[in-house]
Amino acid sequence: MPLDLAFLLPPGLDPLVALGLLALSFVASLITATFTLGGGVLMLAVLALVFPPAIVVPLHGAVQVGSNAGRAFMLRRFIAWKNVRWLALGALLGTIVGAPVAAFLPAEIFQIVIALFIIVTTWLPNPKVTDHSPMAQVIGGTIISALGMLVGATGPLVALFLRGIKDRQVLVGTHAAIMTIQNTFKIGGFVVLGFAFAAYLPLVIGMVLCGFAGTAVGGGFLTKISERAFRLGFRIMLTVMALYLLVEALGLF
Repeated sequence: MPLDLAFLLPPGLDPLVALGLLALSFVASLITATFTLGGGVLMLAVLALVFPPAIVVPLHGAVQVGSNAGRAFMLRRFIAWKNVRWLALGALLGTIVGAPVAAFLPAEIFQIVIALFIIVTTWLPNPKVTDHSPMAQVIGGTIISALGMLVGATGPLVALFLRGIKDRQVLVGTHAAIMTIQNTFKIGGFVVLGFAFAAYLPLVIGMVLCGFAGTAVGGGFLTKISERAFRLGFRIMLTVMALYLLVEALGLF
């Protein structure tokens, strides 16, 4: 990144690291478009290696708002609003519940929670949701959003409530709409807590644009890789990152 553009970066962020984050956003979107693995978890893991824990979740949420809003806009005709409204109500309640916890959680505990979340979502099977009633969606949205204030990448959990949707365009559009709303509430919660998003806005915009590019490219460069081998390698990579965060937070090195 040219030195004369360095003033656009958050204080203390090396230009080469910023370029790496732009590439990360591209790759995360490319992986999601190809293998539906959830590039959001990869982004969360890498952001946690670069930034302090208190910055990771709000920054991740801001990038996800841009990515999901664009996807929701493109598929707006297919959004199932009956699913959106109840989960969105829960997201609002969850933000209110989770914000005070995020405000007072020590940085080390914050980092441990993020690391454990990455490991759990990487290796353990997702729970099954059999009740899709409005009340269940509100309760589920509340729990997921409260958790999202602490760990960030809750897209896979939201998807559990949308499994009954058969049409792929409806599923993707509805999921994107819910994640946009949830992350918007999350940003609002961190604004109330005093997080200075303005310093990170150029970086966020750059990452969102690179994410759009990654989605557009699809998976042309990854289709030659065995999906089974890729999934295993991807999980191992995420686990190594999470274990590093865990060991660092525990002060073991």
